Amino acid sequence: MAVKTAIIGLGIMGRRMLEHMQLHAGYSVVAMWDPSAKGCAAAQALAPEIPVAASAAEAIAAADLVYLACPPEPRMAYALEAAAAGKAVFLEKPLGVDLAASEELVASLRASGVPAAVNFTQAAGAALSNITATARSGAMGDLEGVDMVVTYAAWPRAWQQAADWLRFRAEGGMTREVLSHFLFFSQRILGPLSVVWARPSYPSDPALCETALLARLETVAGVPVSILASTGGAQEDRQEFTVKGSKASHRVTNFSDEAVSSGGAFVAVPSAAGEPRAVALRAQLDDMLLCVAGKPHRLATPQEALDVQRLVEQMLRGTP
Repeated sequence: MAVKTAIIGLGIMGRRMLEHMQLHAGYSVVAMWDPSAKGCAAAQALAPEIPVAASAAEAIAAADLVYLACPPEPRMAYALEAAAAGKAVFLEKPLGVDLAASEELVASLRASGVPAAVNFTQAAGAALSNITATARSGAMGDLEGVDMVVTYAAWPRAWQQAADWLRFRAEGGMTREVLSHFLFFSQRILGPLSVVWARPSYPSDPALCETALLARLETVAGVPVSILASTGGAQEDRQEFTVKGSKASHRVTNFSDEAVSSGGAFVAVPSAAGEPRAVALRAQLDDMLLCVAGKPHRLATPQEALDVQRLVEQMLRGTP
């Protein structure tokens, strides 16, 4: 039987998930809500048969699973409300921006016992599964580190402009929205990381988010993770994540395009047929069904998301 699902937050991510849940036999979207009339109208244009609830509480009451695509601050309140009502919770990342609040959220979700996961989009994808398996098999040799390179002509990117909060320092920025994915990926492969040093750059307007970040993180054993992220200049988007091994290295670009090098040029790894974003979202939704059913899954746990948040917020503060 399809899982009755409510979607709260009908911006870019909420509408994208709505489209893909409609294509998935495991989900039945029974309610949706957003404080913006514009967002509700855009969602109804995609799915006129799905009712817009009068409130978030009404949407939560109608469902067994609540997907939260709203900004971090309201997301916590709705997650706690849903968990208190015994509903499964699927949260967008970042988990939050206030560490104490996020610690409370993770503890509350754990205490409630409801199924809960965070949507780091690579979690159930082929690239992370392949690289994890290859690293564990020894085929990569000794793991020697991770390099992250993220560069954009502008932030937010053109397709994100409607989500205006992404440009502000309070909750937005590319470190929380993009680098968090790669930090999650890194910790899945290398284990826990700590920040050695970080240098964020900010514009003159204190309300706006970072424009660049240079950072070095390390595992307990000293394996390094190096980060270079910046915005500005005429260029195409670059999102590149390389796991380096003494025998072979794997690179992921655009979140899902995997390639491998044994010392020469990187050679593409064959990928599943279909549009990459659709393939990735389908995998996430498949694993969310496992989570709801109480079965093992590959999605990020709230605790993993909290661990990533700690790194992100420390890097955004910078180190002496």
